[in-house]
Amino acid sequence: MNVGRAAGLLALFAAAPAGAQAPAAVPAEHRWLTFAVFAAVIALTMLVTYVAARRVRTPADFYTAGGGVSGLQNGWAIAGDYLSAASFLGISGLIALWGYDGFMYSVGWLVAYVSVLLVIAEPCRNIGKYTLSDILAYRNEPRKARILGALSVITVSTFYLVAQMVGAGVLVKTLIGIDYEVSVIAVGMLMLAYVIFGGMVATTWVQIVKAVLLVTASLVMVVLVWSQYGFFDGFFEQVAADEKVRGRVAALLGDAAAGMTPAELGQRFLEPGLLFAAPVDQISLGIALVFGTAGLPHILMRFFTVPTARAARMSVVWAMAIIGGFYVLTLFLGLGAALKVGAPAIMEIDAGGNMAAPLLAQALGGGRQSLLGNFMLAFVAAVAFATIVAVVAGLVLAATSAIAHDLYVGVVRNGRANTEEQVRAARLASLFFGAVAILLGIAAKGQNVAHLVALAFAVAASANFPAVFMTLFWRRCNTGGIAAGMIVGALSAIGLVLVSPNMTYPKAVVAAAQRVLDEAPRRLAQIEKDLATTDHERVEQAKQARAVLGRAVARAREDIERYRQQTTSLVGLEAPLFALRNPGLISVPLGFLALVVGSLLYRDPRAEAMWDEIYVRQNTGILPAEAGRRSRPDDAAASAQKRF
Repeated sequence: MNVGRAAGLLALFAAAPAGAQAPAAVPAEHRWLTFAVFAAVIALTMLVTYVAARRVRTPADFYTAGGGVSGLQNGWAIAGDYLSAASFLGISGLIALWGYDGFMYSVGWLVAYVSVLLVIAEPCRNIGKYTLSDILAYRNEPRKARILGALSVITVSTFYLVAQMVGAGVLVKTLIGIDYEVSVIAVGMLMLAYVIFGGMVATTWVQIVKAVLLVTASLVMVVLVWSQYGFFDGFFEQVAADEKVRGRVAALLGDAAAGMTPAELGQRFLEPGLLFAAPVDQISLGIALVFGTAGLPHILMRFFTVPTARAARMSVVWAMAIIGGFYVLTLFLGLGAALKVGAPAIMEIDAGGNMAAPLLAQALGGGRQSLLGNFMLAFVAAVAFATIVAVVAGLVLAATSAIAHDLYVGVVRNGRANTEEQVRAARLASLFFGAVAILLGIAAKGQNVAHLVALAFAVAASANFPAVFMTLFWRRCNTGGIAAGMIVGALSAIGLVLVSPNMTYPKAVVAAAQRVLDEAPRRLAQIEKDLATTDHERVEQAKQARAVLGRAVARAREDIERYRQQTTSLVGLEAPLFALRNPGLISVPLGFLALVVGSLLYRDPRAEAMWDEIYVRQNTGILPAEAGRRSRPDDAAASAQKRF
């Protein structure tokens, strides 16, 4: 149960088990088809980049596509930026293996956009220029605000990016057999091509293309599932009546399933509690998802690409509709995989369930040996690959803006760099950060990086969101409060994750591995009984279960050997000090509290003098229209400070 929860935390797709190689999802004779489909999708995105590159001439073009993206286009791009591999592969896998509880991730991510629409989208568009730091620097001390904002953006982007890179390497290796390191390098080169040559223009259109492909593929698969299993009520009845589903629930519940009828076992799959045993853990995760989304730097940047505040609002409405519709589809994708493929067959390819959606596509197309089935699998996998590359491109662009625009131009050059220098700095920063991301992705091979995505959302929720929210809506907020809130929020989030159950505790790993070995003989005896029956379907399921058990035993032995000489986690603990997997319940209030206290204790005439202007600007958007006739905000604030 603990292993499943750890693998499921936001970056389920990135939690790759070491050793014990799983069989390839695509038979050797159909590998050419996978290569061809991947090549076609990559060629399409590179064509988009080539066309977009001719439009990138100024810093505004590079960072925000010149502010010329419509609300509808930006809505699709936001959806493409937000629907990561964790959304598509991870959530579908969670639902296929854990039922109802897996769908709670979909709900959390969808509700998060309500906070973005109501609180963040329009004010950020009215005030910001390119980055989160631009918002903070508008009324606070510019140099300090830019340094703090840039460091936070780089931290969040790095955590999130490494998990995506690991996920890409695992996906490509599983599907087409390319070495993990080569896969990570290929992803890195593609994302660098998008960002360096095409900037936000290329990244926007790649995200739009990827979102359209992802939603289309999901719709087709769901329609095919409905054609076989019915729609809504009839569909759920078939889920509860399926023997594979009932067997999965019995395996999860263990001894607790002994007194349950088959009907009760099936119904249990559609009820909460299989994955989340502690409601407070889900509440803490929900806080991080909702507020973390509003603080993710690559999401905030998207609101600066539209020409008006109305377009910013419309882009969020479109994004909510697209994202919400997609997350409803994941319910049927996951349950369809549980029906059509079954948990044993999914876990035979990937123990975390991350291949549930591609395997469902393969099964709907005719199975492992059919050309159509393997084409559908290849297409879905290629879309998932494009999903990862589009997300990492957005993350690199966010980190690049922090390095080049905030630190170099804003702090080092004090805003005095010309257009050519700013674009050159942006491209060099992209190259540097992309190279670092590739190296970190390779270094993280075989590691469970779920805690990195937990860190990304926790820091965004605990440091970025309070700073942006209070800058926009509290008169007394100032530079001292921003500094205190961002530092306390980030450090508390990182510190709590480092002592949480997300980390690897050797003693717990060895104990869990030993339980697998102890339980293996009993499970094998039951499998052998099933193999001796004359029921063909039951025999096939038993063969898959035997393969899964064999790899589980191999992993358990490897874990025992690997951690035989270790007794403590990365920070020297034998067991978690903090019980929650996500620290949002504690770190977000701490971030707000530190910001309030810091603002009350710190004297900042500039922040007070700028309040009236920022209040009018965030609510009306009038001042941006007059930007050409006004002095720079920093100059206006300096004058106000002198008068004060």
